[in-house]
Amino acid sequence: MSRIGKKPVVIPQGVTITVGKDNVVTVKGPKGELKEAIDRDITVEINDGVVTFSRPTDQGRHRAMHGLYRSLVSNMVKGVTEGFAKKLELVGVGYKAANQGNILDLALGYSHNIIFEVPSELKVVTSQEKGQNPMISLEGIDKQLLGQVAAKLRSLRKPEPYKGKGVKYVGEFIRRKAGKAAGK
Repeated sequence: MSRIGKKPVVIPQGVTITVGKDNVVTVKGPKGELKEAIDRDITVEINDGVVTFSRPTDQGRHRAMHGLYRSLVSNMVKGVTEGFAKKLELVGVGYKAANQGNILDLALGYSHNIIFEVPSELKVVTSQEKGQNPMISLEGIDKQLLGQVAAKLRSLRKPEPYKGKGVKYVGEFIRRKAGKAAGK
């Protein structure tokens, strides 16, 4: 039995969860509304402020789906109550980030600036303090979308292992390599 799939999802105060036709789960809360289509084999039950998930058989596919959908609904509940945030740091001389609304203008050492449009569901804030690296803060209620956008921004200039230059998550550890050995 899936350990994660067996755990019930507790519905906090101010959050409503409904299961519509075609097994679509809708979660509404103070920060917004999220929807997720659940596989037809997985059964979703809501009683006494708790959401439980069950599967028909012990097949590998059903076991995988059991834990997956429980985690997705749990993340949706957390998203509409607290929200999610990711911070990225631009490490490198001349690296800059500026935003106007949801349009990011990034200078990452290429011959041109990169214009990146952040989805409207996410809120983006850039900051540059003297003596600190430029920072990009992303906030939103959809954990999947937030992670995908943050990964896309990081992929524009991945941190390199020699000097650590590039776009990295705050708190990310970059494995460093030794440079060329000096000549004799």
